[in-house]
Amino acid sequence: MMRVHIYVSGRVQGVFYRSSTQKKARELSITGWVKNLEDGRVEIVAEGEEDKLKKFIEWCRIGPVMARVEDFEVRVEPVTGEFKSFDIKV
Repeated sequence: MMRVHIYVSGRVQGVFYRSSTQKKARELSITGWVKNLEDGRVEIVAEGEEDKLKKFIEWCRIGPVMARVEDFEVRVEPVTGEFKSFDIKV
């Protein structure tokens, strides 16, 4: 298992980035959450099997069709196992 904390910037709000991220996470059995930040970035915390999480990270670097990712930061963190699903935080 692996946990990552991701910050995504660019045109990532108002382009279905959060809902698309949730859909991709659920397809890959990733747990955690995604939310918009006031500064225009999207923040993601995700846990899952390492190979699936790597696929998820690669998807997040591109995002949905309407998104334009300009900056992408990933930090690996200790796994907590606290999540049961992948949710959108508001």
